[in-house]
Amino acid sequence: MPHSITVIRTLFVMSFLCCLRPMAAQSDSTPTLTAAQQRNVLRNPLHPFWKSRAPDTVSLDVETSRGTLTVELVRAWAPFGVDRFYNLARAGYFDDTRFYRVLPWYIAQFGLAASPAVDRVWRGRKLRPDSVRATNARGTLTFAQYNPRSRSTTLFFNLRDNPKLDTLGFAPIGHVTAGMEAADSLHSGYGELPAMAAPLGNPKRLYGESNKYLDKEFPKLDRIVAIRVRPR
Repeated sequence: MPHSITVIRTLFVMSFLCCLRPMAAQSDSTPTLTAAQQRNVLRNPLHPFWKSRAPDTVSLDVETSRGTLTVELVRAWAPFGVDRFYNLARAGYFDDTRFYRVLPWYIAQFGLAASPAVDRVWRGRKLRPDSVRATNARGTLTFAQYNPRSRSTTLFFNLRDNPKLDTLGFAPIGHVTAGMEAADSLHSGYGELPAMAAPLGNPKRLYGESNKYLDKEFPKLDRIVAIRVRPR
């Protein structure tokens, strides 16, 4: 009788584990949101969607007007930053956004939402600080900040090694694994102008109109077409 009970228990455990395997595989998948779902979550920062934890490492294809960059996010480098970028990308936040601050041999910055209404929702959603665990080497992706507690949605690609940013608390969240030539070729003729104060720039219009202002005053700016998470 004890032997029979042991056999039954073993069969039950094996059956239970077999049932778990498909669920584990599903946990690695990233469902694509419909346009309506994207609009809903982007306007509701308290939606459960934003509590999703990014995988330990995950690759995303950043399609730009100059070609596609593949970026690998590394959660161990900056967990708060990676979770924010991963979820914003899945929600379509960066789609049709402009590289509005491109400085040759330094950085290429982006992250103002195409919709001013969406930008207003997220501008004040500050991230908890991440310690600097990787250097700002060429090709790394890092949140822009005035200080480690001011990060929200704007980021930049390092176009060269910028180790001085490490000492200022800029924590990289990932790095380009393919397509860096697209970042190198982004239009840089406007430099700091789109983000500068009057009379050279107009921050009020930049944040109040976003793409409408940028496309009128700085029509040569390159853009992100879409960011897609690669299947695991």
